[in-house]
Amino acid sequence: MPEEIRKNLYRVPVPLPGNPLKELNSYVIKGSDRTLVVDTGFRQEPCRRALFAGLRELGVHPEETDVLLTHLHSDHSGLSAEVATGEGRHIYVGDVDRGLLEKYAQVQRSGGVNQKTLLRRAQGFTQEELSAEGRSNPAVTMAPPVTDNYKSLFDGDVITCGGYRLRCIQVPGHTPGQMCYWLEEEGAMLLGDHVLFDITPNITNWEGVDDSLGNYLDSLRAIRAYDVALPLPGHRGRGVFRARIDDLLAHHEHRLAEALEVVKKYPGNTAYFLAGHMTWKIRANSWEEFPLAQKWFAVGECASHMDYLKRRDLIREEPDGEGLLRYYPC
Repeated sequence: MPEEIRKNLYRVPVPLPGNPLKELNSYVIKGSDRTLVVDTGFRQEPCRRALFAGLRELGVHPEETDVLLTHLHSDHSGLSAEVATGEGRHIYVGDVDRGLLEKYAQVQRSGGVNQKTLLRRAQGFTQEELSAEGRSNPAVTMAPPVTDNYKSLFDGDVITCGGYRLRCIQVPGHTPGQMCYWLEEEGAMLLGDHVLFDITPNITNWEGVDDSLGNYLDSLRAIRAYDVALPLPGHRGRGVFRARIDDLLAHHEHRLAEALEVVKKYPGNTAYFLAGHMTWKIRANSWEEFPLAQKWFAVGECASHMDYLKRRDLIREEPDGEGLLRYYPC
């Protein structure tokens, strides 16, 4: 059931079965000449049914619909090519994330090896775990297919629809090219996963990015300057914008202190091992009981904290004879 937020601006909840995020907030902006669908859900049937039922209820027609993505993750981008099907329709996405979407789609089509898989092997995952994750990871199985409909957006670009002006703000961190969209006159901002109010965004380390967490913290501080009265997150409910940013900054300060202590206590170990000795809010009695998908997120988040500490000369990273990355206090 679509929720009307403002005139011509709606939220369509899209369920994410089996995923701890529970559902995606897809936003729809209706205009006289076109409609913008902001984020779409996984490329799977329950998401497809919910999204298209919501669009039908709003009287949205595919031949006049464009997609606007906040970032590349498949719970946001998976159905984009099925929504923007009309002739001359576009999937707007930040240029950095567009490059990654196209690269991942080509790797999937060719049967090649994803660079993130190689990175996770160096962080301590076994080959068996990586093979199992590759068969079930929604980033692979529910991602959008190869498409020619992408249209790049850059920081500062403006998109208009339904009487709204959306200014693009690049906020790297959660993904290398995450975008927020600022509706200045309304004091509203489409946040994607940059700021979430009921859960903490996952900040993983990305191939080719030296300091994902540092980028994220810088992006949080930068976006805090905006007078956002109506924050529109990609998941769950809304909250007080600046207060939540302060909470997130404090959270990562605490996590960095914990990560440093774990390295001091267990020097010479991988991110996989170290993640197992950090605290996580998950229903599991031990690291061994973590679902594989949650280990994937946890190790990536641990590694992003290692990168942050490494770049500030608090720890050092050394590869061993098997190519595994091990961490030591400085």
